[in-house]
Amino acid sequence: MSVFNAMKINASGLSLERLKMDIISTNMANVNTTRTPEGGPYRRKEVLFEESLLEARNSIGGAVENKSFGVRVTEIREDLDNQQFKYDPNHPDADENGYVETSNVNMVDEVISLLNTQRTYEANITALNSNKNILKKALEISKG
Repeated sequence: MSVFNAMKINASGLSLERLKMDIISTNMANVNTTRTPEGGPYRRKEVLFEESLLEARNSIGGAVENKSFGVRVTEIREDLDNQQFKYDPNHPDADENGYVETSNVNMVDEVISLLNTQRTYEANITALNSNKNILKKALEISKG
């Protein structure tokens, strides 16, 4: 096991949280988008991820084990639920009854998700800095 594995795990967490912030920002920017190039209104997107496992041989018994190696993105999924309609007969995207299908982005939910993501990003930075300090102390000990 490399002494840098903990830092690689922190780095994968930082990358994930940065991607989540980008997706949340895109959701917030498109809250009023009623027409996309694909057709229909903008659909909220969310990042799905899982633990990244790496097979490693145990140094004591030689058995193969799965070791955590951070996280990895599995999918960026569109939320197709919660269709929203607004009555606006003058809107260019209104149907024959005057209803416009709008984005399913809820700004309150997005702000809460953004705050949670920001806190998780900060926690990963703190853990990364702790790992750096541990490695620095180990180098100082080995000098003396």
